[in-house]
Amino acid sequence: MRKKIMLVFGTRPEAIKMCPLILECQKRQAEFEVVVCVSGQHAHMLMPVLDYFQIKPDYDLAVMKDEQTLSDITVAVLNKLGPVLAQEKPDILLVHGDTTTTFAAALAAFYQQIPVGHVEAGLRTYDMQSPYPEEFNRHAAGILASYHFAPTEWSARNLISEKTDPSRVFVTGNTVLDAIKSTLRQDYRHEELDWARDSSLILVTAHRRENQGQPMARMFAAIRRIVEDHPEVKVIYPIHKNPKVRQVADQYLQGHQRIHLIEPLDVFDFHNFMSRCQIILTDSGGLQEEASAVKKPVLLMRGTTERPEGVEAGIIEMVGTDEEQIYQSVSRLLKDPQLYHKMISGKNPFGDGCASRRIADILAEVL
Repeated sequence: MRKKIMLVFGTRPEAIKMCPLILECQKRQAEFEVVVCVSGQHAHMLMPVLDYFQIKPDYDLAVMKDEQTLSDITVAVLNKLGPVLAQEKPDILLVHGDTTTTFAAALAAFYQQIPVGHVEAGLRTYDMQSPYPEEFNRHAAGILASYHFAPTEWSARNLISEKTDPSRVFVTGNTVLDAIKSTLRQDYRHEELDWARDSSLILVTAHRRENQGQPMARMFAAIRRIVEDHPEVKVIYPIHKNPKVRQVADQYLQGHQRIHLIEPLDVFDFHNFMSRCQIILTDSGGLQEEASAVKKPVLLMRGTTERPEGVEAGIIEMVGTDEEQIYQSVSRLLKDPQLYHKMISGKNPFGDGCASRRIADILAEVL
């Protein structure tokens, strides 16, 4: 008898990492009936990912609204997902990572006594304020989950140290590596990359809630200094839609001829931009794994990371949000070929691109 699997997610990073799993489960029609539900937490950035992977959701909760708060998202997901769960009665609900959609969807399933499977489980900083609110969301999802799909041995050990039943913890690798296998193209071209040709291209992403305000101002001031002091450098920043981010970026980065602020890229473009830049300067979470897959050094503008495997492997350097620290770290990497080579030579600790298959195999067995 086929088992019904429902997958719920709401943001672009979740979609990138869940779409390969959806496609894997859909291939197994004799084993699974697959139901896809999106919350629409980040509707404008979510749909291009679904379009790329040719996935049409069965349900769209459409929770997004202007100036939405975390409370707004949580309440809307609970209220709108509850009736869907009651109608579909899935054998398991799969959530991903650490978003507000993840927490609220897991809670909605728990209230209806539907087992929860947590994909990308066990990531921890053990600091509830960093990243905020993601650290809480993944802890909460872990408490509510019956099955934990940990991307690495380190994340699995975190769960077991928290008294999670070891028989319910599975090391699978990270599904983002599955996604990247389908997106990179050797013959890829883009006008922005044509503009950056023959430069030391720094690809920037910055959007973290806890970095907004003065930390982000320091980050962008450092980027401006880097470009002004290193004439070989060009910067491309696919800027987040959040108006608070855009306001600070316009203040510090707008108007320099070697800095391009562009609209967000779809997953296909972004992965190919990553593979063609020299340095990635980011405050992102999942980008740490994606960059490792394409062998690019990551300078992480945060004070904590839930992915210490990348730091241990030498692929990631934590530079925080201090202007001088960011400036000096990027400058060293630009000037020191041996340091650069050492960073890109580290072994990717996040998997081999077969995580979706492993998770589907486990689901077929435990259900």
